[in-house]
Amino acid sequence: MLNTTYRDELNEAQYEAVTATDGPVLVIAGAGSGKTRTLVYRVAHLIEQGVDPESILLLTFTRKSSQEMLWRAGRLISDSCSRVTGGTFHSVANMLLRRYGGHLGFGSGFTIIDRGDAEGIINLLKSSLELGAPKKQFPSKRAIINMISGAVNKARPLEDLIFDEYNHLAEFTEDILLLQKHYQNFKFDHGLMDYDDLLVNWKQLMVEVIEVREEISSRYHYIMVDEYQDTNLIQAEIVRLAAYRHDNVMVVGDDSQSIYSFRGADFYNIMRFPETFPGTRVIKLEENYRSTQPILSLTNDIISKAAEKYTKTLYTRIPGDLKPALYGGRDERAEAHFVLKRIEELRAKGLQLNEIAVLFRSGFHSFKLELELTSRSIKFEKRGGLKLTESAHMKDVLAVLRLLVNPIDNLSWNRLLLSIDKVGPRTAQKITAAISAADDPFQALSSYPAGTTWKRGFAGLVGLFHELRKAEPRPGLLSEIVLKWYQPVFERLYADDYPKRQKDLDQLKTIIASYDDLQSFIDDTTLDPPESDLNAYSNDLDTLVLSTIHSAKGLEWDAVFVIGLADGRFPHSSAFPGEQWEEERRLLYVAATRARKHLFLTYPRELMSPDRRFKRVGMSPFLAELEPGGYEVIRPAPGEGPAYGAPYGATSGRSRPVLKKREKKAVLDDFSKGCRVNHPFFGAGTVHKKTPPRSLDVAFDRHGMKTLHLDYAKLTIVEG
Repeated sequence: MLNTTYRDELNEAQYEAVTATDGPVLVIAGAGSGKTRTLVYRVAHLIEQGVDPESILLLTFTRKSSQEMLWRAGRLISDSCSRVTGGTFHSVANMLLRRYGGHLGFGSGFTIIDRGDAEGIINLLKSSLELGAPKKQFPSKRAIINMISGAVNKARPLEDLIFDEYNHLAEFTEDILLLQKHYQNFKFDHGLMDYDDLLVNWKQLMVEVIEVREEISSRYHYIMVDEYQDTNLIQAEIVRLAAYRHDNVMVVGDDSQSIYSFRGADFYNIMRFPETFPGTRVIKLEENYRSTQPILSLTNDIISKAAEKYTKTLYTRIPGDLKPALYGGRDERAEAHFVLKRIEELRAKGLQLNEIAVLFRSGFHSFKLELELTSRSIKFEKRGGLKLTESAHMKDVLAVLRLLVNPIDNLSWNRLLLSIDKVGPRTAQKITAAISAADDPFQALSSYPAGTTWKRGFAGLVGLFHELRKAEPRPGLLSEIVLKWYQPVFERLYADDYPKRQKDLDQLKTIIASYDDLQSFIDDTTLDPPESDLNAYSNDLDTLVLSTIHSAKGLEWDAVFVIGLADGRFPHSSAFPGEQWEEERRLLYVAATRARKHLFLTYPRELMSPDRRFKRVGMSPFLAELEPGGYEVIRPAPGEGPAYGAPYGATSGRSRPVLKKREKKAVLDDFSKGCRVNHPFFGAGTVHKKTPPRSLDVAFDRHGMKTLHLDYAKLTIVEG
């Protein structure tokens, strides 16, 4: 049994999950319900029960989260848990492929490439295959990699993906398939793997090499997976194969927070887990430790309308009775003014700016708000940006270090040669081809006859590798040598802004000095690249957070504004009823569950159309479905036009909407059970139930049962 102290710190559902150690377990962890605590205590419990730490595998989606969990588990049992294998799917794949990759023809010194490297290879191949003449408008390197990666992550043939999602590029299908084939061959020939390859090859290893599958499954007798709703089909299959000898798998996740299908995440992985692992024990964590009950009641209402779900009802013991607020501003500027006014009120009550977040579906939705914030000198940060190692100057330095561990990495050779003054793409490719064919690429480099115009720069590169290969192989020392050579190259290549970029090079020295071997550093900078100082999240108490909802997942604030909740914007105009529609619903759920104490839902009632005319819009259909008693309606200030819920009318100009002849408000007695009605969004339906004073349950032909309020629903009775 779990020791008494632990038992006092877990609720009933958490305790059940922690002590359910054998067989398949699915933990449906509602937002803010303590899933991390559950995983931490389960690791500690297993080790206390005598389980060998080396037989535990913890798979997460960031290295930081696995490190934090194992550190916390170690504190509970006075043990570092250092022998537990914990990390991302990709980092564990990297470790296993370096050990067993020989079965697939890979040496242990392969190099992992990121998206930018992959696009560079596609560019090289397009040139060598003479594809992409300007007159043909051939797809860009980014689009091609998106297609190739999308096919892998969605486990679909590339040809099918092109016709379904890139039909406008269907005429290039044969050429894209040819590029895919050459791309795979290029990587294999040069000892390279991209992110997708790590997962594909791990799965292939366990499918094709039975003894390796046996060894992995026997070694990792207890497998735990965090954020299982974000796994793709390959990751789900990896989990199944790794556990085939014992089925001791616990996956933790929330189907209601599955929002990454664009990355290949498959919502149905978590839904069909009990079918994949017969006899699965399903445990629901429903007590929330983040939000007040009025916020949770609204979020429960949002997700209750989902077509497919594990039914759960979040509740809390946190005091607070302030209802979420709903506001419909005249336009985006009025919406921004409302947000600013409420932020100032919250600050006056003592709330720091960094405890307030404004969330939105797409980055451009915050444009008007950003202008207003800037005009009032309110500091804000917009979440996102490049990782440190994705910037061009950092890639230059990494190319040198990567060649020290993998001398046949042609992509890095090509990049370095292009950094030499007067060396162009053709010359770089010619030199690369010559040295890559040699037994010792470094010797071949030093023997290559340099051209008159680029002789000096070429000699500097030759001298660099000569010095590096003689030096003691400590990452910190090697980086000092590289940066000394690179400084003048750097100042020439980035003459316009190298002083701004310099801090990244300085940061690199600090990062690399903490590593004992170069291979580990190279792997980590690709698998889990550090944030740049320019893009790292601020800890400034006086800085407001603006963020897309996707970037906000897993975070929380005292006050959250979700803006842009207009029909056609949320859900996105391209989302149709079905899987896309349901993911958009979950996206709103994720946004609303970020709030601890204050939640504001806002939308503009007027938007500019592509022809630069202003048109009236309604609230998001997801808001229209909500029970009116779950939120407070905030009316626009005088002069802002018709209040939320007022009848639509024609407008004359932007600032002073003029209503048409006032229409009679619909009342409940106008409708009878069984009568046919029509809704501007949901279409035709039949009245199923009337709930005084002003609500109807309508069974729509295409969208199923919806509860609508007559003040907002715009229902018309179908005569005859």
